Amino acid sequence: MGRQGDHLSIGDVNLIRFLCFALATSSCVLAAENRETFDQSTQLPQGWQSGITGQGRAKWEVIPEQSAPSKPNVLRQSGEATFAWAAKMDAAIKDGFAEVKFKPVNGHEDQAGGIIWRVKDANNYYIVRANALEGNVVLYKTVDGNRSSLPVKGRMFGYGVDAKVPSGKWSTLRVEFSGKLFIVYFNGAKLFEVEDETFTDAGGVGLWTKADSVTLFDDFAFGGKQ
Repeated sequence: MGRQGDHLSIGDVNLIRFLCFALATSSCVLAAENRETFDQSTQLPQGWQSGITGQGRAKWEVIPEQSAPSKPNVLRQSGEATFAWAAKMDAAIKDGFAEVKFKPVNGHEDQAGGIIWRVKDANNYYIVRANALEGNVVLYKTVDGNRSSLPVKGRMFGYGVDAKVPSGKWSTLRVEFSGKLFIVYFNGAKLFEVEDETFTDAGGVGLWTKADSVTLFDDFAFGGKQ
């Protein structure tokens, strides 16, 4: 992590934070972090699948993008569907983390970008998403294709947490999950916690959009505990 007196990088801080989370919630240790920058191919990376939940058509493309956090490419979703998803289905992570940089660029109904985890199939998974038009971050479960929001821990009522989600700019969304506990971060700040036990098995991890959202994704990182 550098010589004495050096500043910690963002990667060092994220690793330290997750190690603390892992030690606090389990005796397991963090496996190696995986990172996908979408720069090795013009197709979805190996082990990834894509589809929809509901109706419509997803359109996931790896494209060049001048503003990409890690140049030259990003993953763009520009189709219209109830929910569009792309996930690394061979990841098989039960407890761990997922983080992505995302940029909403268009959409009249929604401008949303999200992370999905413990993905069983197209109709069953957890999802946390940030929406530039609504100005909030919300965690849901999708069961048999039906999405429902989950309450913030320590609160009786409410719908996620209000947050300034900029349109046309890059933001970072992160979720850490262990057992029934999920911790959500937005642009490095902890937003809220949720507890739920609907999906307890290991599953895929990936990305998500809603309705007519046109959203760019880059630097998708994930890791599990073993």
